Amino acid sequence: MGGRPQALTVLLVSAILVILASCSPPKPDVTLDLLRVDWQDVPGLRAGNGALQVTPTARRIVEQSGEGGQPNPPLNLAGTHLVVGGDFSLSATFSDVTADASWALYDRPPVIADEFRVEPAGLRLTLQGNDLKIAVFDGTQKKDVTKPVPVHDEHVTVKDPRAPFTVRRSGDTLAVASGSDTLSSLPLGKVFSSGELWLGFSSDSGDFDITSLKAVAPGTTGLHTSGAAAADVQRTTDGLQALAAKTRPDFLVGAAVALGPLTGDEDYAREFVGNFGALTPENAMKPQSLSPQPGVYTFEEADAILAIAKSKGMAVHGHTIAFTEAMPRWMQELPTGSETDRRASAAALLGYISTVVAHFKGHLASLDVVNEPFDVNQGTSMQQNIWYRVFGAGYPAAVSKAVYAADPDVKQYINENGADVPGQRQEALLKLILDTNAQGGHVYGAGLQGHVYDLKTDAISADDLTRTLNRFGDAGLHVRISENDVTDGQGTDAQAKQYATVLATCLRSRTCVSYTTWGVDDRYDWWIDDDGSLQQGHDHLFNNGQPTPAFDAVKHALGG
Repeated sequence: MGGRPQALTVLLVSAILVILASCSPPKPDVTLDLLRVDWQDVPGLRAGNGALQVTPTARRIVEQSGEGGQPNPPLNLAGTHLVVGGDFSLSATFSDVTADASWALYDRPPVIADEFRVEPAGLRLTLQGNDLKIAVFDGTQKKDVTKPVPVHDEHVTVKDPRAPFTVRRSGDTLAVASGSDTLSSLPLGKVFSSGELWLGFSSDSGDFDITSLKAVAPGTTGLHTSGAAAADVQRTTDGLQALAAKTRPDFLVGAAVALGPLTGDEDYAREFVGNFGALTPENAMKPQSLSPQPGVYTFEEADAILAIAKSKGMAVHGHTIAFTEAMPRWMQELPTGSETDRRASAAALLGYISTVVAHFKGHLASLDVVNEPFDVNQGTSMQQNIWYRVFGAGYPAAVSKAVYAADPDVKQYINENGADVPGQRQEALLKLILDTNAQGGHVYGAGLQGHVYDLKTDAISADDLTRTLNRFGDAGLHVRISENDVTDGQGTDAQAKQYATVLATCLRSRTCVSYTTWGVDDRYDWWIDDDGSLQQGHDHLFNNGQPTPAFDAVKHALGG
């Protein structure tokens, strides 16, 4: 009986605390002015006079054949994105819209592959006059990944296109409004499930300004901005580059990277920055990325990758100048029918080279001046691309001399697949390089890609690679293993052994100055099958944030 008053006291105190808590004022909403965050690395967008100014870039991703042209509108990948735990509201006001104005809001960056873009879950609003198209994507892939199909697609009429547009998440509902008018309300589904919001603005054919851009969320949801995932990651003392440096301090171990995962995926950033000492921009320096229209240059995303490399003390290998693939339509269609046409087209191509190489001068250690010059069927005839049609079979010399004029210090390479082992294709590559230099070129060496898509037919033995390296070295040239990736189709043990063989053989030869793997994590290893379906490969040293047996084998080959 003696304990009852104490128990009553505890109950009373608890009740009072509950009442006080219920009477305390709610936390205020969090409001962010997104006009003031970092937009400097977004193609086609400039900040000035209290607004964001958008100009069209017409960025497209062409297919290997040169056909197609899947739109590749930019997002703010290297600058600021949002992190929010629940409900939110974003509003934007457009002004001076001369044609169309698009606003994209995605829950992760898209995956940009060589010939296609994988659209993430998110929302795209496109305003043209008083018509607003609302397209919602849930991140699932339909039959043709190059033609993403929204799960919700509608056109609505807005009363005043100058009124703020609002995208609001409330519980399980996603609403789009113009001013005070709700234009669409639909179930949220899988959209915005990651807790991140990535923003982009673009136009196909006109200009417009964004005069206000705000994010609002209840104070309990933790709305805040976030920068690049790679920003706070450092190279590890037992990473691949650190291990290689113990044997050969001048030897570089690199990987091809894309900006989206480098800035948006903490696993990818940790894997890459922790292990590698060099990078190759996977697609950001190809012609279709740098100059989508004649005289229009979109260096922003490539610059962002190079800025990350500089901040981490990494060397950069540029990829690429002259290439049959990944060319914008304007470059493919330069006229070549007459001598006058060819002179004009030569001036356009040489102008492209001088502009690009001068822009990156001092930031590149090396550069693929010509990429994959021979036919795609592993023969020895040259592809008759625009460079060939304008300059003739000696076009590599014209390209090399133009690159040298713009940057005499960058080490030049001609990069090719299928030349990693002795044979006619290798002899053709060696002859092309020597002939190019005899014609006044400045090619430092060969890039041997090292793609192993089938270990039964593509495997590279230590003996064959040693003979190859000796062959180029005897000719006074250097070699970089430029794009090594290995299938796990015959098992992860065979994959690991092949990876280790190529790197260890390269490391032993003074002719071989660097080794690069074409990718980092299988999370971003996607390809399109013959039937058009999207397939995931398993060819890299990491898989979904974890090291593979191939990584362990490569590390062991370096003494780790």
